[in-house]
Amino acid sequence: MTTSGTSSFNMNFTEIAEEAWERAGREMRSGYDLKTARRSMNLMTIEWQNRGINMWTIEEGYINMVQGTSTYDLPADTIDIMEHVIRTGQGNVSTQADLSITRISVSTYATIPNKLQQARPIQVWVQRLRDAPKITVWPVPDQGPAGSPYYVFRYWRLRRVQDAGAGVETPDVVFRFLPCVVAGLAYHIAMKNPDLMSRVEMLKRAYDEQFDLAAGEDREKAAIRFVPRQMFIGGGT
Repeated sequence: MTTSGTSSFNMNFTEIAEEAWERAGREMRSGYDLKTARRSMNLMTIEWQNRGINMWTIEEGYINMVQGTSTYDLPADTIDIMEHVIRTGQGNVSTQADLSITRISVSTYATIPNKLQQARPIQVWVQRLRDAPKITVWPVPDQGPAGSPYYVFRYWRLRRVQDAGAGVETPDVVFRFLPCVVAGLAYHIAMKNPDLMSRVEMLKRAYDEQFDLAAGEDREKAAIRFVPRQMFIGGGT
């Protein structure tokens, strides 16, 4: 027998909701059944973002630093920043360099005596605000787009998972998470329906198992090497 020759299986949200309702023990019969499933789906993906890193939501971005300006907006759907550098000599093969910039807390930033000092930024405070996260760098950039070279804040961020939409779109997840999506949605649907309470415990176990499988695969595969830092005690030479 021949195989299909394709490996592009996906499900739109309506198909996911139908499968989830059936696993919960009932058929999806009305527009409200789809609406309540969509609401549960949106809450569930927010839950995933509280659990940890979703690798497919990592995106690279940049901000051109402006001389004399210390605070900049991040995209509104940013959850947090994972990595960041200050790039100098943007676009110049011989002089472009990515230099480390240390993330600090609000407490550390508050204790900086002169917050108006200008130089190459070496520290960044990430403000995880409700509507639009911001960054504040220190020292304040002493060069901007009019200067050469100027500073570019390059970052790798975690963004929010996109909403479930109107029901005809495919979910904003990698294919490995589809079994987890269905199992989790079935569990959340059953929790809201008194007639399905007898299935909640079983659906919760299935959801946890599928999430552990998907999250265990959705991780960084690069090798990590830890180097101990030497500490010298005393005044010997």
